[in-house]
Amino acid sequence: MRKQRLFGPAVTLLAALAIGQHVAVGTVAGQPDQPAAKGDPALRKRAAEFVAAFDKGDAAAVAGFWTPDGDYVDQLGRQVKGRGEIQKLYEKAFAERKGARLSITPTSGRMVTPDVAVEDGVTVVTPADGGPGTAARYTAVLVRKDDRWLLESVRESVAFPPSNAEHLEGLEWLIGDWAGEGEKGKSARASYSWAENQNFIVCSFATTLNGVPIVGGTQWIGWDASGKQVRSWTFYSEGGFGEGVWARDGNRWSVMTAATTADGKKVSVTSVVTRVDADHVTVQPTNLSVDGKAIPDAEPLKLKRLKQDRP
Repeated sequence: MRKQRLFGPAVTLLAALAIGQHVAVGTVAGQPDQPAAKGDPALRKRAAEFVAAFDKGDAAAVAGFWTPDGDYVDQLGRQVKGRGEIQKLYEKAFAERKGARLSITPTSGRMVTPDVAVEDGVTVVTPADGGPGTAARYTAVLVRKDDRWLLESVRESVAFPPSNAEHLEGLEWLIGDWAGEGEKGKSARASYSWAENQNFIVCSFATTLNGVPIVGGTQWIGWDASGKQVRSWTFYSEGGFGEGVWARDGNRWSVMTAATTADGKKVSVTSVVTRVDADHVTVQPTNLSVDGKAIPDAEPLKLKRLKQDRP
């Protein structure tokens, strides 16, 4: 973590110098008819010069891309102010991580005035040996003085991985363990949990008939950013697999699934998952067919949340 903070200003400066390619694509704030200096050649040239200085580990040259009284605040809120102090920070960073490389991903930006720009993004520093990189989020303020873009201010924060949790909020109530009994000796258990930075909800499930295992497996539920819908991918214990599309209607979700069994049969089914209340849910399979042959609907399965697992 300490080394990550040391390299914060170096990485974020490169992002700020790329502002001509990422930020200056709209208009100056408050002046809708005045286009920003899109693709400023001088700024692109400065960015290339900065990369060269960084690759050489030249702390004095890199610090020269800051204004004389520029300041940097790291992820812990500690401030380094002035070009001279920033140079010392670079000297220490370059000594500790010789040959490190950097990359940037600007996420947003705007031209405040023709000579002031603000950019947000994510930076990654990769060590010379090719090991795992360290990441940080940043907000940088860049100013133009004497036709040169200089870094005036950088604020750094922890870089959290992106998450699609907001698109799965309608299913968050499923998190926990469930069990239930159905008609004719059928029973089921299911356990739901967040996975991969809350980008997915993972379900492990198993069903039995009169105590004899029927089928079980694992299901991953996630957000399809292209199709703008919730989807699921299911892997059954006997070797089959399936893919589903989820559609919400109030407290009810319809899951249209197309699956392939272990012996190659094609199965389609629409499962209606209804939230009765915070602790009860029903699952009703409908429109079931195997290789195009319709199968009568099964009885709904009622599941109850196991109290000790309630979130």
